Amino acid sequence: MHRSLLAALLALVIPLANADVRQLSWEEMVPPEAPPQVVEPTPLHDLSQLANALSESGPAALQQSPDAPVVQALDGQAVKLPGYIVPLDVTEEGRVIEFLLVPYFGACIHVPPPPSNQIVHVTSELGVRLDALYEPFWIEGPLKVEHSSSELAEAGYKMNAEKIYPYDLSSE
Repeated sequence: MHRSLLAALLALVIPLANADVRQLSWEEMVPPEAPPQVVEPTPLHDLSQLANALSESGPAALQQSPDAPVVQALDGQAVKLPGYIVPLDVTEEGRVIEFLLVPYFGACIHVPPPPSNQIVHVTSELGVRLDALYEPFWIEGPLKVEHSSSELAEAGYKMNAEKIYPYDLSSE
């Protein structure tokens, strides 16, 4: 009896542990019936201005659509999403453990933040080194459809990241 119960439990748990993580695109986070939103990052052609654009001393840019509609069907799905990290909380050791994941570099700093359905508020126990934030990353974990506010922007999604690793085409 105990062996058959154990076998039945393993039959249920093993597929869950091996469940595929869905690779999600930013476009899939916008409901098809939502009004079109033009998300155009402001290009920074003069790289000598990069330090000024990333400094915290300049004026904050206004968010394009802070209450943009989200895709409810994504709630609870295990996903993998590429993007750039905008730090919210950094440890004394220089690791970013709370951040906004956004689709393009510089969003939420002095470039207007994208609509809220294009921002994921992420927490991570291990985090990411602060000096690595100029590169894109993949984040993986269960996605929540949940509104979140920070001093930088409104986010339509949340995630407790189980994995964070550098983006490269071979990891798609």
